[in-house]
Amino acid sequence: MFERIKEKTLHVQQLASLGYLVKWLLLSLLVGLLAGAASAFFLKSLHWATDFRNDHMMIIFGLPIGGLVIGLMYYYWGEGVVKGNNLLLEEFHSPKKIIQLRMAPLVFIGTVITHLFGGSAGREGTAVQMGGAIADQFTKWLKLDKRDRRILITCGVAAGFASVFGTPLAGAIFALEVFTIGRMRYDTIVPSFLSAVFADYGCRMFNVHHTHYEIFSIPNLEVQNFLWVVLVGVLCGLAGMLFSKGVHFWGDLFKKIKYAPFRPVVGGVVLALIIWAMNFDTKYIGLGVPTIVDSFSQQMNWYDFLLKILFTTFTLGAGFKGGEVTPLFFVGATLGSALSMWVPLPISLLAGVSFVAVFSGATNTPIACTMMGIELFGVEAAAYIAVACVIAYLFSGHSSIYSAQVIGSPKHWKFDDEKGKTLSQIDAEKHK
Repeated sequence: MFERIKEKTLHVQQLASLGYLVKWLLLSLLVGLLAGAASAFFLKSLHWATDFRNDHMMIIFGLPIGGLVIGLMYYYWGEGVVKGNNLLLEEFHSPKKIIQLRMAPLVFIGTVITHLFGGSAGREGTAVQMGGAIADQFTKWLKLDKRDRRILITCGVAAGFASVFGTPLAGAIFALEVFTIGRMRYDTIVPSFLSAVFADYGCRMFNVHHTHYEIFSIPNLEVQNFLWVVLVGVLCGLAGMLFSKGVHFWGDLFKKIKYAPFRPVVGGVVLALIIWAMNFDTKYIGLGVPTIVDSFSQQMNWYDFLLKILFTTFTLGAGFKGGEVTPLFFVGATLGSALSMWVPLPISLLAGVSFVAVFSGATNTPIACTMMGIELFGVEAAAYIAVACVIAYLFSGHSSIYSAQVIGSPKHWKFDDEKGKTLSQIDAEKHK
């Protein structure tokens, strides 16, 4: 009799799993394809904006005007979505109200304007916000409960990240890892992976091509090479921490300008003058993809990564829109390339490892960054990538470009008292 009861229970579990799979297969398909299409349109728009700016460099002097447009848009229409990625994290942990769909067009337009006029920013933040805003609309339309809403937000984050970089596995894991430091939520693993794969496919349907990077030489992971990579990981963690601190520093500084639309205007004036003084050098503005590619074969200047940190954190802190991840790739790749002056490892390996390790330190997502490195560079470099990413994660401390991240498992037992707090709460306590 007990065997029959056990067998019946197993059948019930499988039927429940089938229903769950069908439900989230359909929802993930919708979210993924919509987010992928949005990312495709966004990437094509960024490509146009970059080409236009490079052909008409005098447009740089329009940065204050572009900043004013962005500031006014968010002042009048974006009050509920101005927190960007942090809003997604907050709604995941403490659901309050549906994310307004206007987040998607506002961040889309704001990011294109930022790149068109010469700001230094990325694209991941925009894609993730568009994906999250699109996904959360299904909560309203289908009247889903809070648990399903959390899953939908995760799907949106996974879809946006996967489609904008062409890395579905990293996108899925990033969405599982980014909300809580030191913890991954496996209750959302199936929808997250499905959404990421569908979004990547949806983006590629529009003939969008992602940048190809290659590590040309990978030596055996011997003891001395292992120790060198540990050192690189430490430096990448510190660079990621510096980037995170810079974003919050400039953001806090610009908040002293009480009328919010004036913040990017002031920032735009400063940026335009600096770019003009540098003879319109485009190396440190925009995405910086050409420099990232060059870092794998050419030794970069030791100060390149510092200038990119300064340009990007100032741009975002002033109120311009865009992501942080591609600039973090720039920081990592140029840092690794410059380290080849002292570290006896191939320049392409150093650039590739640092490319993802700085990202790991700045976002506290070491597993996602390891997977991204494998997707981009191949499994042959996996051991080097993993070591650098986890060391960078440790040495970046409890800092992040996302202040709404919650500490689920502290990086060190000495910080157990910070468990369950957001990074913004910890920062506020330190400044009391």
